[in-house]
Amino acid sequence: MKIQALIVDDEAPARSNLKALLRQHADIELVAECESGASALAAIRATRPDLLFLDIQMPECDGFDVLEMLGSDAPAAVIFVTAYDQHALRAFEVGALDYLLKPFSDARFNATLTRARERLQRAQQPPARLVLKSAGQVLFLPVADIDWIGAADYYASLHVGAQTHLLRRSLADLEQDLDPATFCRIHRSTIINLARLQSIELGEDGEQEAVLTTGVRMRVSRSYRKALMDRVT
Repeated sequence: MKIQALIVDDEAPARSNLKALLRQHADIELVAECESGASALAAIRATRPDLLFLDIQMPECDGFDVLEMLGSDAPAAVIFVTAYDQHALRAFEVGALDYLLKPFSDARFNATLTRARERLQRAQQPPARLVLKSAGQVLFLPVADIDWIGAADYYASLHVGAQTHLLRRSLADLEQDLDPATFCRIHRSTIINLARLQSIELGEDGEQEAVLTTGVRMRVSRSYRKALMDRVT
């Protein structure tokens, strides 16, 4: 199957360069190109690309704003393409697959595409269990047993009943491997197992909260509310 890609960059030469490179790969189909963050939001929601090449500094809203507003609608593989190196750490914190610093070589671009193919292939086959290594122990944790997952710096905190396990992966990266029919992001730092969702209620501060069967209550961020409601109604 073709990998559908979308390019977002406010500079026409940069978009042309990416298009020329993509034409060398028969398994990738360019579905749209955008010159601003605002136009990108509409195009991404309309075309649902697998792969997104995203500039950072753009008019109206930058690349990070685009991902924040997309929430769980963000493509499975996001590659930032920029001339500025100071945003690399933040890019990986929000789950970017790679950070291409302009100008980059064809070899560097092709290596990034290889990683994108691998991630997209994993996303099509969600793992049944996660392998956790700590203190000389290897634990095989069935994914279905997880109640919810939280962000803990560079780790993902896996909550299973009264137990908590740490996995050295970012929350955004782990999300790409989870079955979207089972797990749903409700906040930039929280993913829940929909099988554990008991109700959605208003908290004391007027914000929505997801209440799990375990009694745990967690805030539902505004940017993820629609995606959650679409999944459960």
